[in-house]
Amino acid sequence: MKQIGILSDTHSYWDDAIYQHFNNCDEIWHAGDFGNFEVVEKLQTFKPLKGVYGNIDGTSIRNSFPNLLRWQCEGVSVLMTHIGGYPGKYAASIKKDLLLQPPQLFICGHSHIVKIQYDEAIKCLHINPGAAGIEGFHQVRTLVKLKIDGTRMYDCQLIELGKRGRT
Repeated sequence: MKQIGILSDTHSYWDDAIYQHFNNCDEIWHAGDFGNFEVVEKLQTFKPLKGVYGNIDGTSIRNSFPNLLRWQCEGVSVLMTHIGGYPGKYAASIKKDLLLQPPQLFICGHSHIVKIQYDEAIKCLHINPGAAGIEGFHQVRTLVKLKIDGTRMYDCQLIELGKRGRT
């Protein structure tokens, strides 16, 4: 069994509350728009990190993380990218990958809108953790935690970090 901390769109902003909320996580997955390498380093020194680069990320992050990442966690196939859309409105850049080889878990960011939804058409759980940073139009900064045991995904938790303004 693994507990996963999922976040996106930090946009160079770090909230020390991430340490508390992800303390019992085995891994952290970041769905792009880290913003700077300081955020990457804080996450990497805290827990094992998987990530993808986002549209605002510069060369150092793009050289360290892919645009699209596919892997197995326990018995679950996972696909992560930054710009992905959501069930029924997937981004053109990812739609082919999703339909030809559907994962069991699809994670993306970009919209700053939390969305946790099961896509019955492709039998896939979709998670957009919203935005953990202070840049953007979202009102509340968010994180998501999820447990994966074999092929079972459960105990999905939405965590609110507070208003978008600085803490």
